[in-house]
Amino acid sequence: MVDLARLTASAANRQPLKYFLSCDRQSNAIIFETLAWAGYLPEWPGPEEGERPSVYILLLGDKDISASYDYDNGIAAQTILLGAVDKGLGGCMIASVQRVKLREKLNIPERYEILLAIALGKPIETVIMEAVKADGDIKYWHDSQGRHHVPKRSLDEVIINQRSCHESRRQ
Repeated sequence: MVDLARLTASAANRQPLKYFLSCDRQSNAIIFETLAWAGYLPEWPGPEEGERPSVYILLLGDKDISASYDYDNGIAAQTILLGAVDKGLGGCMIASVQRVKLREKLNIPERYEILLAIALGKPIETVIMEAVKADGDIKYWHDSQGRHHVPKRSLDEVIINQRSCHESRRQ
């Protein structure tokens, strides 16, 4: 999956991203304790022991190569997640990271800026995409069966000139 990300677009083709891979219990536990899970579910502390991700990929920006990786990390993270789904895995990008603590515990050199953590594993949760309700609330939530509901804006709402494109196709 990192190899997929390695081949993606990069601003000015600088390729400043580096990756810290973790698949052992000790490193995974360190990473887990530095992450904030699901901000809209404050009562949920994240996956329980036995349900936690089996792999973490930390996306790092190499400051010796570039001071800016604003777009690269999103492209790379999405590519990794698409690759994970293709392999039957689930994943989550997490930007809420205790970076100083994580850097110290994993001995990540200062030249690397910690950008994101990607958690990967076998999905156990059912995710239901649903329309954003009339009140505009976009907060995800768990129902009584533990299913994860994620409101998404409609296609009509996110395409602002859909009618003109539809009309030009008829011409």
